[in-house]
Amino acid sequence: VQLVESGGGLVQPGGSLSLSCVGSGFNYANHLGTWYRKVPGKGPELVTQILTGGATTYADSVKGRFIISRDNKENAVNLQMNNLKSEDTALYYCSIRTLGISGRGTQVTVSS
Repeated sequence: VQLVESGGGLVQPGGSLSLSCVGSGFNYANHLGTWYRKVPGKGPELVTQILTGGATTYADSVKGRFIISRDNKENAVNLQMNNLKSEDTALYYCSIRTLGISGRGTQVTVSS
């Protein structure tokens, strides 16, 4: 049972990135999908969630710019990030609290 993130990288302010969190050993569609981000020296920030029924929630800091979605064929939860800002720079990781698992994360750096 594990989660593996991909899609991070270096992007200029105003740019976009698409992250993916692929699950294995379980059916992701039956679980709450959650993305967190963390910067050194600070605690993790809850970025967004998608419920099993498809409802979504977002942190105020990303509302209107980020979109979380499910890809049940790929057993994944994806995060489309648009209009990126320097303050979005962080390690992004997915987690499923009910299974007690988190991925290792993928680094997103927004810089000119």
